[in-house]
Amino acid sequence: MSDQTSDQPQDNPFWSPAVAQLQPYVPGEQPKTTARLIKLNTNESPYPPSPKAQAVLGEAGLASHLRLYPDPESTELRETIADAYSLKPEQVFVGNGSDEVLAHAFYSFFKRPEPLLYPDITYSFYPVYCQFYEIEARTLPLRDDFSIAVEDYAIDGAGGVILPNPNAPTGRYLPLAEIEKLLQMHPERVVVIDEAYIDFGGDSAIALIDRYPNLLVIHTLSKSHALAGLRLGYAMGQAHLIEALNRAKNSFNSYPIDGIAQKVATAAIADRAWLADNCAKVIATREYTVSALSEMGFDIVPSTANFIFARPPKVSAEELFKALRDRNIIVRYFNKPRISEYLRISIGTDEEMHALVAACREIL
Repeated sequence: MSDQTSDQPQDNPFWSPAVAQLQPYVPGEQPKTTARLIKLNTNESPYPPSPKAQAVLGEAGLASHLRLYPDPESTELRETIADAYSLKPEQVFVGNGSDEVLAHAFYSFFKRPEPLLYPDITYSFYPVYCQFYEIEARTLPLRDDFSIAVEDYAIDGAGGVILPNPNAPTGRYLPLAEIEKLLQMHPERVVVIDEAYIDFGGDSAIALIDRYPNLLVIHTLSKSHALAGLRLGYAMGQAHLIEALNRAKNSFNSYPIDGIAQKVATAAIADRAWLADNCAKVIATREYTVSALSEMGFDIVPSTANFIFARPPKVSAEELFKALRDRNIIVRYFNKPRISEYLRISIGTDEEMHALVAACREIL
């Protein structure tokens, strides 16, 4: 997940009025070359994907299949996902990145007269989708410690609820008992739990799917599976919710997942041992980084993600962001209310995080 939008409307006589008013999402910086950079700004995996996923790309004859359309239902991939989480294939929807899955979810469940509820500090693609689909949004403030106050969501007449868990860009985790409260508050509306970072800590809401017909859980292969360049995301929920997503998908693009991506993703999902090992390495490095920065006086929000949200001592977040950039270390700075004194720092390799810590010591 990235967390920035463009707010510069344009005026062009060939554009429709609708597109002229859009404030598109702008992803985190992707430098043209990373040869001399330590890139800790977009929450990518510091390690390569599963060797089994990599092996698919070397299979003989793979390119010959590109003349054919891929399976529009992504059958084998959905079956593999279902098997990994003890679900049925009809409880799984696959999309071209979790952002596309989110786009279909917004259209399928939240395009209503009532307002959609989500936190005031969260994934900033949510307001973009609301504008695109003309969905009214009502943001609810996080507590001072950046935790979600579930009781604030007990609002009659809401059109639904969406939130990342762990949240972005804060990294804070909301326990399943609190998510159940949300589901029970809005039994007639969909609650989407966007779990892009759940593999790095906490329990997934997938365990609640069979009990709650209004729950949709969304995952991505971009973070814990190290496949950000593949563009593959998926949603899980009861079959009636998945049917709605398929209706939206098949009214927009019947073939969103190419054949090679389906094969690579299937191999990656099936390699559960590699996933556990990869996440364990990232978690260990995260804990080292939290400890080292805390010793320097950083105020760090508790994180169960593959990044940390940290307020530096002595200098402003913007000053530290620029000083690190001068040393070829890129982190993420948000010039937004309430979070302008924090930096979001992705967890890299041990060597990269040692370099970050050394640079912070030098600057401070």
